[in-house]
Amino acid sequence: MKNEYDFSNAEQGKFYHSGAELNLPVYLDNEILTYLSRKAKSKGIELGQLVNELLRKDIELIESIK
Repeated sequence: MKNEYDFSNAEQGKFYHSGAELNLPVYLDNEILTYLSRKAKSKGIELGQLVNELLRKDIELIESIK
């Protein structure tokens, strides 16, 4: 690492995009990923769609218990 860096020609906000959304990665255990991938494929849908459906059902269940 340098002792000093020259930022005299830097542009502030060069990579800023208003309205940009950040999608955080979700890491699944291998056996869960394999199982859900097979289920998604058998249903003819994307893995992300299946995971969202499952999470929505869990949220509904949690909210119904309250």
